[in-house]
Amino acid sequence: QVQLGESGGGLVQAGGSLRLSCAASGRTFSSYAMGWFRQVPGKEREFVAAITWTGGTTYYGDSVKGRFIISRDNGQNTVFLQMNSLKPEDTAIYYCAATRNKVPRKTDDSDYWGQGTQVTVSS
Repeated sequence: QVQLGESGGGLVQAGGSLRLSCAASGRTFSSYAMGWFRQVPGKEREFVAAITWTGGTTYYGDSVKGRFIISRDNGQNTVFLQMNSLKPEDTAIYYCAATRNKVPRKTDDSDYWGQGTQVTVSS
């Protein structure tokens, strides 16, 4: 098992930046591919970014490509999401996800979820 805890969300003006962190505890962190998803209440959870077990390959949703960067530090048991050039439409609850056997690019792929952290971007 693994427990995930996100931090770093908050309120920022359009064009600004935030850096989200997801700290993991429990089972060996390197056993999991990691991802970030976001959700607006009443809508489906949306894929944002994912990273392979050793960080060698990354994936991004079309809406954030070129603006967001996912990275991981297996020694720190942490995955990060650097969010740049933020837009009001990025406003959502951001969730960290961990998956044993595949890179999490769909909500149903994920084995574990964090509690979420709110990101609000003002216009």
